[in-house]
Amino acid sequence: MPAPSTIRSLTATRLDIPLHMPFGISGGAQDIARNMLVTVELADGTHGYGEAAPFQAYNGETQALAQAAIEAATSTVEGADVREWRRIAGALRSAIGPVGSAQCAIETAVLDALTRQAGMPLWAFFGGAGTSLETDMTVTTGTAAQAAADARAIVGRGIRTIKIKVGSGDLALDLARVQAIAEVAPKSPLILDGNAAFSAAAALDLVAQLRARQINLALFEQPVKKDDWAGLAEVAQHAGAPVAADETAASAAAVLRIAHARAAQVVNIKLMKCGIAEALDIAAICRAAGIGLMIGGNVESTLAMTMSACFAAGQGGFQFVDLDTPLFMAENPFMGGMVYESARLDLSGITAGHGVTPR
Repeated sequence: MPAPSTIRSLTATRLDIPLHMPFGISGGAQDIARNMLVTVELADGTHGYGEAAPFQAYNGETQALAQAAIEAATSTVEGADVREWRRIAGALRSAIGPVGSAQCAIETAVLDALTRQAGMPLWAFFGGAGTSLETDMTVTTGTAAQAAADARAIVGRGIRTIKIKVGSGDLALDLARVQAIAEVAPKSPLILDGNAAFSAAAALDLVAQLRARQINLALFEQPVKKDDWAGLAEVAQHAGAPVAADETAASAAAVLRIAHARAAQVVNIKLMKCGIAEALDIAAICRAAGIGLMIGGNVESTLAMTMSACFAAGQGGFQFVDLDTPLFMAENPFMGGMVYESARLDLSGITAGHGVTPR
């Protein structure tokens, strides 16, 4: 007879959620979050839920790729014991390869089942350092007029920090958009996100021209291409504002290289890039190296975002929080999880797992 914590089944279904408006980054946009819902069922009937949020414009992953990877993991996961979740995570990497969204979805479902069965909230599982965070909100790609309107709406929500997608290929447009936001939200800390669209010289030029307009940045995220190590270090050393690695920081090995090269002052940890076990290793490297911590995500529903919030709040020490994409969604197919109170993310009502269940 199997133990109650044995995984009886792993299933995956498509999770398509329309957005209020397209979510655009330098590499492209999506008007629907084409994600996957993963469910694991344990021998005692406990269910755990995970979400895969591939974003082709970000790292090339698609819904079809994530679905195929999840389905390929079935024989690895079924029959395993959720108490051995790190062993499962390691076996998954061998079974499906580097499909971060699928890795994240399965690990999330496994840990959700484990902690639901134990009656423990995931924020406590990750350390219990806190039960709340303050998120920024993103202004996606578009015109300067739209950027100003979006910034007014963000401030109207009571959200203080504004993240701005840049890297249009038109420096004048990027400057105009950031300036328009600074004018309507003069007290808001500003984060720029290039999503790997700039050369080092262009990134430094953008920062210098903003400074000439007396616009200072709280953070400049991933200004250069993923593999432009020299460019990333150049911007980090000469921008006069902290630089966050995102696309470059897709694994613990990459983050160790960032630390050795002093190529960034901050690392954006996204569970959707590499899964949870690897993300814990990344956080440990950052703390040991004195690199600042940021938590972010792709275009994710409240399920995946609540998992990331539990990860960051439970460990503590995350200076930058970018967990806003549920606010872009026209529908919420779930119940439970974290609660948005203006910029504050409240996890205190979660009593077991991440607390999110399908409607």
